[in-house]
Amino acid sequence: MDEAQNPDAGSPEKPEKPAPAPKPPAAKADAPAKPAATATPAAKPAAARPTGPTISQRVAPVNKTRRRVVWISVWGFLVANVLMILRFFLPRAIFEPSTVFRVGFPSDYGLGVETKWQQQYRIWVVKNTERLFVIYARCTHLGCTPDWNASENKFKCPCHGSGYTPEGINFEGPAPRPMDRAHVELDPSGQILVDTSRLFKWPKGEKDEFNDPGAFIQV
Repeated sequence: MDEAQNPDAGSPEKPEKPAPAPKPPAAKADAPAKPAATATPAAKPAAARPTGPTISQRVAPVNKTRRRVVWISVWGFLVANVLMILRFFLPRAIFEPSTVFRVGFPSDYGLGVETKWQQQYRIWVVKNTERLFVIYARCTHLGCTPDWNASENKFKCPCHGSGYTPEGINFEGPAPRPMDRAHVELDPSGQILVDTSRLFKWPKGEKDEFNDPGAFIQV
């Protein structure tokens, strides 16, 4: 009876199941992951240094030259302006040779035309058997300087062909009248003193002044 009432009494014991193994704790989510190790690149060989001058060394002389040129230009400009200002305040005088001068003694000249003073004083000294006089070397046509042509015994103007006798009297070409004569006299030492600012003329159709006192020296 008792066995029927307790069915578990006569049945064999069932084996117990083993307890499950504890799970390992999960890794924290916020833990940073370690970076993977990267390979170190191999060092590049050092480039060879140039042996010549560097760019900065080459540019330095060029800059100095440019500065020098600029300063020279500036100073030149300033000096030119100063000279222009000074020239503005200075008197504008024209320096001309003196119109009064000596040409030696009458005995220094032979008969005929002497041309040695033509370039310096623009005159000819003429001497004949009676008198000595000085012709001012200016053509009465347009003011050119005639030349003495000894082979033809005449003065010839190279501009328009006017011709004059040894006394300066016109006889050919467009010249309207004879050439002028300068004032002459003897100074206290006996030298010939010429003054080209005082001229004796022979206007066309009028009386000549060549016989006036001072137009010649008696010899």
